Amino acid sequence: MFTGIVSDVGTVVRVVERNDVRRLSIAAIYDPATIAIGASINCAGICLTVVSVAAGDSGAIFDVEAAPETLAVTNAGKWRAGTHVNLERALRVGDELGGHLVSGHIDGLAAIGSRDDLGETTRFTFRAPHDLSSFIAPKGSVCLDGTSLTVNGVDGDQFDCLLIPHTLQVTTWGERKAGEGVHLEVDTIARYVARLVQPV
Repeated sequence: MFTGIVSDVGTVVRVVERNDVRRLSIAAIYDPATIAIGASINCAGICLTVVSVAAGDSGAIFDVEAAPETLAVTNAGKWRAGTHVNLERALRVGDELGGHLVSGHIDGLAAIGSRDDLGETTRFTFRAPHDLSSFIAPKGSVCLDGTSLTVNGVDGDQFDCLLIPHTLQVTTWGERKAGEGVHLEVDTIARYVARLVQPV
């Protein structure tokens, strides 16, 4: 589990295609001695398993593998050397839950409809896949590209979030533009509530 609080922006340094699997090497500031083989790291919202780790110039370089299902429902198939990705280590018992509970299982891609830089803050509007929009509520939480964000307003399949300067500086959101697709994970609580109210 994760919280959607980004702890580093990693950089993809190598991509290796092997049959239907993509092996991605990502450089991060993390101490390589603290990353175990088999550990989960949230990479742009995707929970991926570490299969190799080594010391890098300023931290660690860890390898993860994206399987066909992951490649089919995410942007990971488009990542190249130089791509920046939001990173978060797995939640440990006793850690502060600063965002909301995030599983790292991507539900779909949300399209950025617009970006409005308002001075101190930036408003992004998104269009969610229709089958996911009912899980998104005003003042609720969503995880977008691994970042826990609060929903300001909802209008059909469209919703918006307001980002503060700190978020833009310490995540990949400063680079994001209208027309791009971002990984969307709806709130876990909303998912279970919807399931409970379905007729049996």
